[in-house]
Amino acid sequence: KFEKEKNKLGLKLKQFAAALEKNKEEFSKATIVCRDLEKEIQTIDDRIIKSNEKLRMVKTNKEYQLFLREVDDNKKRKDALETELIERLDEKEKIEAIAQETEKEFQLLEAQIDSEQKEIEKKSIEDREMLEEYLERQDRIGKTLDPSLINRFNKISKMNQGLAVVNVKNEVCMGCFMNIPPQLYIEVQRGKSLISCPQCSRILYHIKK
Repeated sequence: KFEKEKNKLGLKLKQFAAALEKNKEEFSKATIVCRDLEKEIQTIDDRIIKSNEKLRMVKTNKEYQLFLREVDDNKKRKDALETELIERLDEKEKIEAIAQETEKEFQLLEAQIDSEQKEIEKKSIEDREMLEEYLERQDRIGKTLDPSLINRFNKISKMNQGLAVVNVKNEVCMGCFMNIPPQLYIEVQRGKSLISCPQCSRILYHIKK
C-alpha cells in the first residue's frame, strides 16, 4: 500500500515536471525567435543607412530610383519584422508568465508530496509495528492452542485472503454474505463450539446486542 501511494505521488510529480520542462522549452524557443528578429531588423537598418549614403552619391536618375526603391523595400521589410517582433515578444511574455506560475505550482506540489510521503512513511511504520505486535501475540497464543486448530485457522485464512474469522448477522455470513441454515445460526449464537460457514468455510461468531 505504501509503495503504491508513493508511486502514485511520484508519477504526479513527474507529469508536473514534464509540463514545466515543456514551458521552459517554449520560452527558450520564443527567446531565440525574438533574438533572430532583432538581428534581422538591425541588418536591414544597416542596409537602409548604406542605401541612403549611396543616394547622396548617385549621378543618374536611374541609380537614384534604384537605391530609393531599395530603401523603400527595406523599410517595408523592417516594418513587417517589427510587427512580428511585437507579437513574438507578447507571446514570449505570456509563456514566461505561465512558466513562472507553473514553477510556483510545481514547488507547492513538491512540498505537498514530500509532506504526504512523510505521512505515508509514518503510517507504514505504525502499520508495520502493529503487524509485528499482532504476529507476536498470535505466536504466543498459538503456542497454547491445539495444533489442529491452528492448522485449520491457517488453512481458512489462506483460502480467504487472510480473513478467517467473521461475524454472522441475521443468518448471513459477513465474509461471503451468504445465508446460513437457521439451526447453524442458533449454534453460532450459543458459542459453545467453532462453527464454519458452509459456503466460505470461515469461522463464525455472533455479537450479542
